[in-house]
Amino acid sequence: MTIGVFARRARLSPKALRLYDRDGLLVPAQVDRFSGYRHYTADQLDTARLISRLRRLGMPLDEVAAVVAVPDPRDRADRIAAWWSGVEADTAARRSLARYLTDTLRGERSTTVTNIQEREWQVQEREVGDQLVLTEQRHTTVDGLSAWIGEGLGRLMRSAGTTGPGDEGAGASGAPFVIYHGEVTEDSDGPVEVCLPVDAAPPGVASRVEPAHREAFVRLTRGEVEFPQILGAYDRVDGWIRAQGHTPVGPPREIYFTDFMGAAPGDEVCDVAWPFR
Repeated sequence: MTIGVFARRARLSPKALRLYDRDGLLVPAQVDRFSGYRHYTADQLDTARLISRLRRLGMPLDEVAAVVAVPDPRDRADRIAAWWSGVEADTAARRSLARYLTDTLRGERSTTVTNIQEREWQVQEREVGDQLVLTEQRHTTVDGLSAWIGEGLGRLMRSAGTTGPGDEGAGASGAPFVIYHGEVTEDSDGPVEVCLPVDAAPPGVASRVEPAHREAFVRLTRGEVEFPQILGAYDRVDGWIRAQGHTPVGPPREIYFTDFMGAAPGDEVCDVAWPFR
């Protein structure tokens, strides 16, 4: 079939077929070497229609290519289902963020950040001394943030010979923390720094001194660390600092003082802290 005939049978435009050819999603069965005309066969129609429907789902072209490359239909179905689960989770997070923003702008208590209503997140203060820390820093957008934090802290802990928070005696001298030197969104990439306090830095591992400071913080449970609940914690600390007539100095941070993965939703796991003067 010519590209025009095939496009009509597949219910696609020739423009779309040329795009799929360019990206290697659906390569013509034959291309005339003199005219450049594309020709397709009937057994390519199912693939063309699958691509079209995946695109209507909003699936990116690279993920469509991954689905099409899977030969077994059941495995294709599993991959589509996994991708759609991610879409639904992302939609739920965006819905919660939209509700949080509208509640905040209206001056109402957030119906999303339920734990603020339950216990009002008491802001505390503390002095933090100089800390020698092992460090990794990276520019990352929100999609890669969680994975990189886990990987980065894991590398630092292995370098220090510790298994995690609560195992300071093996090499770490304090709880690991994550510093946000810039906003992390779909458009802004930080940078973000993971830090592990140590008594002495192993050879070949990047380290620096985190200077002494005074900081305000709130303590969160594992359930409250989830997005967008955690945004309320940052707003709470920032608002408290300004209400007290202080000035935020340095970037905010999250301090993980216990085993996050092993914690229950109601267990306290993290401080959201902000240095101030």
